[in-house]
Amino acid sequence: MRILGLDVGDRTIGVAVCDPLGLTAQGITTIKRKSEVLDIEEISKICKEYSVDSIVSGLPKNMNGTIGPQGEKVQHFCEKLKETLNLEVKMWDERLTTVAANRAMLEGDLSRSKRKKIVDKIAATFILQGYLDSLGTRL
Repeated sequence: MRILGLDVGDRTIGVAVCDPLGLTAQGITTIKRKSEVLDIEEISKICKEYSVDSIVSGLPKNMNGTIGPQGEKVQHFCEKLKETLNLEVKMWDERLTTVAANRAMLEGDLSRSKRKKIVDKIAATFILQGYLDSLGTRL
């Protein structure tokens, strides 16, 4: 069971994948966005390389739980992803994952320039790990 985690933004997409047992998430790359078609093509290559069974994408929500314009963009992108790749795409509440990713990197004493380069990949890892952890509670 391989699951891909995504943190979809306007400029980049953070990507993480879980181990074959579905226990831990590892950040693998950050995709610089070019166009919807090319972005999906890049994700497709990663899915094939890692034999991905499903995808979990962070869904940005407002703090009151509503979905704003950014959340709608992410939902639209994920719908196209689902249609193109023919894989299940689940949405996962990503509130505060970027904050948590930045905090973890600050604690790791990473410079601002290094943090900026990997924050989306780390956020995708937090999204995927949160989803994986929720599956563990259902066993």
